[in-house]
Amino acid sequence: MHVLNIGKTWDKIMLAARVIAAVENPSDVCAISARPYGQRSVLKFAQYTDCSAIAGRFTPGTFTNQITKQFKEPRLLIITDPMTDHQPVKESSYVNIPVIALCDSDSPLDHVDIAIPVNNKGRYSIGLVYWLLAREVLRLRGAIPREHEWDVPVDLFFYRDPAEIAKFIEARDRQLAEAEEDFESPVENWSDPADVNAVPAAGGDDWDGAPAGDAAAGEVLPEQAAAPVDAGAGTWDDDNAGWAGDDAAPAADAEGW
Repeated sequence: MHVLNIGKTWDKIMLAARVIAAVENPSDVCAISARPYGQRSVLKFAQYTDCSAIAGRFTPGTFTNQITKQFKEPRLLIITDPMTDHQPVKESSYVNIPVIALCDSDSPLDHVDIAIPVNNKGRYSIGLVYWLLAREVLRLRGAIPREHEWDVPVDLFFYRDPAEIAKFIEARDRQLAEAEEDFESPVENWSDPADVNAVPAAGGDDWDGAPAGDAAAGEVLPEQAAAPVDAGAGTWDDDNAGWAGDDAAPAADAEGW
């Protein structure tokens, strides 16, 4: 059974945060994790603190061989597990790079300058320590106020199993498909003669036939009634009308002269 003093863990986190914030260029800080449980944590730590990260297998000679493409010259290292990440710790001793390490009760302390006592084999403990470390570094830099809570949830720093992610995506897609089926409206068949909701036209397809309704009984619809004719208005057949207009009337009376 591993027993750790949480008060000492907090003190070491504050000390490590002050050392990280003292580095002038944030990219000179390198967080390393070969353990799968810490890879997501170091990537998120590098994202929020603008430092570099090496998640996965560490290429030998990264700090000592200048010919390699991955050659780096960091000023500070953050190690997730000194036992798993023994190669970068060993190379840091060659080039005089200080090391901050998350150490369990059985971790070797060779070439480790600041040891943070923590369970470095659990996904939640690793993520929580990196989250606390990133929050304190940002507060010391003045990026976030100390009076307010950090709006980044700690869950982002936890390791996520790829199988769990695949199940989550599958369940989400299934829910979206069911939601689309629920909101999909049925297609109406307008050509179906048995549709009782269809309203037939007044005269059907035969426009020459008798109108339906009251018009079939011989009644005259209001719109079919003839417009009233003005009694004083003339027609084209009227003798007194035509293009001559009023000039024709005096010509008829001139015969009596």
